[in-house]
Amino acid sequence: MERRTIEPRPGWQQTVEEQGLIYPLTRHPDNSLRPYWDESAYYVFSLEEVEALEEVVEELHGMCLTAAEHIVAENRFADLGITDPRVADAVAEAWRRRAELPSVYGRFDLRYDGTGPAKLLEYNADTPTSLVEAASPQWFWMEERFPGADQWNSLHERLVAAWKKQSALLPPGNPLYFAYSSADELGEDMMTVAYLKETAEQAGLDTGWISMEEIGWDRLSGRFVDTQLRFIRSCFKLYPWEWLTTDRFADHVLDTLDNGGGTGTTLWIEPAWKMLLSNKALLAVLWELYPDHPNLLPAHLDGPRELAETTGYVAKPLLGREGAGVTVHEKGADPVLRDEPCCYQQLAPLPDFDGNHVVLGAWVVEDESAGLGIRESSGLITDEYARFLPHVIL
Repeated sequence: MERRTIEPRPGWQQTVEEQGLIYPLTRHPDNSLRPYWDESAYYVFSLEEVEALEEVVEELHGMCLTAAEHIVAENRFADLGITDPRVADAVAEAWRRRAELPSVYGRFDLRYDGTGPAKLLEYNADTPTSLVEAASPQWFWMEERFPGADQWNSLHERLVAAWKKQSALLPPGNPLYFAYSSADELGEDMMTVAYLKETAEQAGLDTGWISMEEIGWDRLSGRFVDTQLRFIRSCFKLYPWEWLTTDRFADHVLDTLDNGGGTGTTLWIEPAWKMLLSNKALLAVLWELYPDHPNLLPAHLDGPRELAETTGYVAKPLLGREGAGVTVHEKGADPVLRDEPCCYQQLAPLPDFDGNHVVLGAWVVEDESAGLGIRESSGLITDEYARFLPHVIL
C-alpha cells in the first residue's frame, strides 16, 4: 500500500459530475469549497494485498452474522439500545426469515497501513454511502490514467447481479420504490439512491422514485402510498431503521411490515435485521465472541476498562454516521463514561500518509467482497470533511 501524488485531470470536476458524483466539492466551516473527490493523489496496492483483504472482509462478514445470531438467541437487544419490545420482535423475526428478505450491500471501515493485519473500525450495514464514487468515477479514472491496470472494484456488476437474484423475493406486480431524504442538503442520499435505482433497472426491475417526506399514509386502506395514492409495496430507503421505528409513523411501519413470507404490506430494503449489524454495540459483541482475533480491536459496552491505561480508547455512540459524537481519549487520560450508550473501542490511530489519515471502506454485496473506497481526513476522526481518493492495483 502506497500513496502517490499525481496531477489532476483537466476538467476533472465536470468529468466526475457527469459520472454521477454530484458533489465533488465540500464546503468547509470557513465557507471555502475544497475537493471531496481528490485525484491529486491515489493509492497503490499489490494484487496479493487486495486478495488478502478480500478474505478478511468476507471472514468479518461471516463473524458479524454469527454475532447477529448470538444477539437474537440471547435476547441482547437492550445492549443495542433496542428497548421497544415491538421493535425487538420485528428485528428478531426479520433475522429468522432473512432468506426471504432482499438484502443488498454494506461497507466495512478498516484500519490498514499495508504492514499489519487490517482492523475493523465499524460496519455500515444499513445505510452506507460513498458508493457512487467507489463504483463509478473511480473506475473511469483508472481506465483513463492507468489503462490496462486493475482495481478492487466489481461493485456495479455485483449490484446488478444481486438485484436479478433477489428479484424473486420482491412482491410481484409492483414497482420497487427508491426513497431518499429531501432533508439531505448535500444530495448524497439522492445520488446514492439514484445509482442503486439504476442498477436495479439494469437488472430488469420495475422501479419508482420518491422522497421519504413524500411517502403518505392512507388511513382508509392502512397502507403507505406515493404522491398519486398508489400502494408502496416494496421500498429501498436510505433512512436508518432507528429513525423508521421511532418517528411519528413508527407504529404504521411496524403494523404493516412485510418481514418475509409475503405477509404485511410494505417490504423495506435494507431489512430490519440490519439493525443488528449497523449498531456499534456489534463491535463489543464481536470481541466477546472472538477475543484476540487479529482483525478486531478490543471493545466494551460498560466502559473503557483496561483500555484507558494501556492503549487509549475511542468512545462511539451506538448509532450515528460520519464520526458524529465520536471522542478520542489518549492513554493515561482519566476515563470518561458518556451519558449516552457508547461502545468503547481500543484507540488505533488511523495510518498517516504524508499528513493524511486514511480509512479503507471495503464493500460487500450480498455476502461477497465487492470493492474498495478510500477516504482521507486531516484528523483522527473520518468526518463529513473527509476526501475520497481513487486507488489502483499495480
